Amino acid sequence: MTTRTATVTWTQANARRIERQGLAAPMASSPDRAVAAMLAAHAQVSSAAELSVGLRLAGATRTEVRRALWNDRTLVRTYGPRGTVHLLTAAELPLWTGALSAIPAGTGPFRKDVRLSADRTEEVLAAVGDALTGAELTIDELSDAVVARTGPWAGDRVMPAFQDMWPRWRQVMHLAGHRGVLCFAPDRGRKVTYTNPGATPLDGPEALAGLVHRYLYAYGPATPQHFAKWLAAPNSWAVSVFAEQAGSGAIEEVAYEGGGPAWLVAGDTDFPAGPARGVRLLPYFDAFTIASQPRERLFPGAAYTRALAGGQAGNHPVLLIDGTVAGVWHQRRSGRRIAVTVEPLSPLTAGQLRELEEQVERVGVVLEGKPELTVGKVTVGPHA
Repeated sequence: MTTRTATVTWTQANARRIERQGLAAPMASSPDRAVAAMLAAHAQVSSAAELSVGLRLAGATRTEVRRALWNDRTLVRTYGPRGTVHLLTAAELPLWTGALSAIPAGTGPFRKDVRLSADRTEEVLAAVGDALTGAELTIDELSDAVVARTGPWAGDRVMPAFQDMWPRWRQVMHLAGHRGVLCFAPDRGRKVTYTNPGATPLDGPEALAGLVHRYLYAYGPATPQHFAKWLAAPNSWAVSVFAEQAGSGAIEEVAYEGGGPAWLVAGDTDFPAGPARGVRLLPYFDAFTIASQPRERLFPGAAYTRALAGGQAGNHPVLLIDGTVAGVWHQRRSGRRIAVTVEPLSPLTAGQLRELEEQVERVGVVLEGKPELTVGKVTVGPHA
């Protein structure tokens, strides 16, 4: 049963997000469909991405996620929102690259004498795309190929990084992903490799319209400021993007409890009749915890202090109870054994403990290991 409303409560918005994410009940679907429901799965830590995707699917394992990524190629691992590594669907890569390429570029964190000019940036991007077409190269092989196609200036080791200096051209790695000329390929032993996914970006306005629609369907109601935070984009730019979509009738304004005016996809005003229920475990940087706003409602009371690192979501895996963060957890693997420690912020009922045990078993299925649950203090700090 659903209700229609022009005023949306947090409870309604949260329940719908959870339902559409496959967190109310696992989806009988595929890894790419699960990623599409999230829009993107954070994949800086591969096991966290596998868990994010697998927990949304009925009976899925990490092997199925890896197969979708490296064999079926229905998923792509590349630089996504906020310039961080994500899993995106191959089908939506043209939309993503078109939209990400349309976000105004800042000056970047590098000194003026380190930064590339606009012309040299384009020269490097062309070299990256050419070198990776039909190839899978390590970063050193790609660096040699870029320098050979551009000039020694591209290889100048002027970028401070991890107590080392990287060649100048590497400042456009994220941009190469956003332009659709670079993504990750299967590791070669212990070495990361890259390839060219061959994605032709959609036209900027068309891609942005599509991304706004997808974002609001998954995480609405939301404001331009929420959208800007999710993408790490300028607020003023996001306001203009939403204004254009509102002017075309593609999105509509609603009153949103605790957040003032916000936006939905036009006509998409059906919401679950009841609140979210159940116990769930979500890994590092799960898309739901990153994108759901307002954040203080998702992390109420003590959860805001315990489960956020300086206000940043994602650094702690979280325990959800009835749709809100109610604790943190950690897992440590040794062979097939997976030690899972869960720290609830208040005592669990007998029913909640049973659901938690089921969730821990599900973690074990996804990660293809044997889990062991301990309810107690998590002593491991936030993920760096």
